Amino acid sequence: MAGGTDLLHQMKGFVRANLPDYVINLKTIAGLDTITSSSSGLTIGALSTLTSIATNTTVASTYPILKQAALAVATPQIRNVGTIGGNICQEVWCWYYRWDHNLFPCLRKGGATCYASAGDNTYHSIFGGPQGCYAVHPSDMGIALLALGASAVTNKRTLPMSQFFSTLSPGHVLAEGEIVTSITVPPPATDTKQVFLKFKVRKSFDFAVASVGLVCSPASATVSAASIWLGGVAPKPVEATTAETALKGNAISATVAANAGAAAITAAVPMTMNAYKKPIVQELVRKAILA
Repeated sequence: MAGGTDLLHQMKGFVRANLPDYVINLKTIAGLDTITSSSSGLTIGALSTLTSIATNTTVASTYPILKQAALAVATPQIRNVGTIGGNICQEVWCWYYRWDHNLFPCLRKGGATCYASAGDNTYHSIFGGPQGCYAVHPSDMGIALLALGASAVTNKRTLPMSQFFSTLSPGHVLAEGEIVTSITVPPPATDTKQVFLKFKVRKSFDFAVASVGLVCSPASATVSAASIWLGGVAPKPVEATTAETALKGNAISATVAANAGAAAITAAVPMTMNAYKKPIVQELVRKAILA
């Protein structure tokens, strides 16, 4: 347990068939809550709270997308205790998964059914259901970190964030006995545009209906490098490669932004109740490019 905002919710809701025999407090591990910067980039301890990230001056000046994403998470109270390690490791918040395991023993809980596939899938995946699950990955920080090309450092290895997430429970590739200890972020190029945008039902706090993390450079000339990631639309974050291709080789303009937005949803296959997400994603990508 780090901040506990996910773990305690699962325990109190009897999401799993068995409660854990022990809960290990990671906050007693010294040195995992620091944020440092150097010429090689930024290092964020896994126990750094979202508030500490959002208020860090180096983050604000050099990695503004991280500040934007941190401030988009939940409420001030949750940001004060929630950690970046917990944010990227949290489980999905699909209502079938979060309900009592006796009522909905879904695929992620060891059952044989994704109830959203034939049920209420209003907030579920529009990019298919790899391995049969249509829940959407909820991390805001993960989207920003992916756009920046960050890596997760554990007590056993270093993983690019692009290899960190998985489509089924628990939503990441950490092995038994493995914890995230820090996040490393390479320094961005000069003249880099960094934008995180999130659409949510309740503006005050909520999980993403859809989100986008954009990092591209140069921002004031022909774009040569672009990284665009989508959240809230698939079981794990989705790289919008078609949107990246539409952006690269062009100077930012209204037309280029519109084309990239349209390209971002070409592979989308909505479910019975969530086709409304497509224009939201399209607009978020367009707005991010023009921001």
